[in-house]
Amino acid sequence: MYRYIIRRLLIMIPVMIGVSAVVFFLIRSIPGDPAQILLGEHSSEEALEKIRTQLGLDKPKIIQFFYFLYNMIKGDLGRSFLTNEIVSIEIYKHFPATLELTLCSMIFGSTVGLILGVTAATHRNSIIDYITTVISVAGISMPIFWLGLIAIIIFSIKFHILPISGRLDPTITFKAKTGLIILESLIRGDFTVFKDAIYHMILPAVCLGTIPLASIARMTRSSMLEVLNQDFIRTARAKGLPTRKVIYTHALRNALIPVVTVIGLQFGSLLGGAVLTETIFAWPGIGRLSVEAINARDYPVIQGCIIFFAFIFVFINLLVDIIYAFIDPRIRYE
Repeated sequence: MYRYIIRRLLIMIPVMIGVSAVVFFLIRSIPGDPAQILLGEHSSEEALEKIRTQLGLDKPKIIQFFYFLYNMIKGDLGRSFLTNEIVSIEIYKHFPATLELTLCSMIFGSTVGLILGVTAATHRNSIIDYITTVISVAGISMPIFWLGLIAIIIFSIKFHILPISGRLDPTITFKAKTGLIILESLIRGDFTVFKDAIYHMILPAVCLGTIPLASIARMTRSSMLEVLNQDFIRTARAKGLPTRKVIYTHALRNALIPVVTVIGLQFGSLLGGAVLTETIFAWPGIGRLSVEAINARDYPVIQGCIIFFAFIFVFINLLVDIIYAFIDPRIRYE
């Protein structure tokens, strides 16, 4: 197991270098001049050249890339063109909001998806199965930005049930050391902040969680149908075990391996794919930071956010592979 983990960690090095190269050169192909955006349309050519020199944009792109790669290896992602803030600090400030949103979305999507998938598999070709299939197809088909806007119109504007945007009401002042407002307010026993944070979380978490919900429900259903036809399930039923124990102890555990793969991939995707959700709901996470950086042609911030997402995605894939061995003892990595 340890040799496998070390080998996978070493493989991450060329993967991250390749991602860095692709990100670096693609970002610099985006139309627009960062110096022009910083100084405005009517700035002089001398001022623009001075800013380009200060930002290092006057050097050939290949030289800029090697400087960037050298600094990245040292853990330095550069400074923001716009705020002059260290990029790693910017990411550190915004990551807790994205992490909290992603965790809540995955909890919602995984829980509901597993329940729907198991229910559909145990009621095959029934009305419940058909409803689950419709929900799955709808969840995958609906764009997040459309679903988010519809949810805001219905639950926030029309019925005034849930807040439109943000993590907390503007009148509430709460400083979370970790940035995880829901967790810290619960630990501190501040239920006023906890309740308000939950209210603000519902809409973005549900909208973002529809995609993993649909994928998990479909995968759980197909995997459960395959397992329920196995001989050991028939043996368990023949022994007179309760139906609930047969389904949730014997069948579900053996059906979880492909489901865990989907959950891991979806979690990594949500961390990077929360851009639209965070923009629609004014959620102060890395997704919104990325959009603002793209609009401002803030190359270091864009690069830092994408590379950070790539690292998280690769790392989660490694965790998923390790979890396999705990779910199914037959799996060995030696």
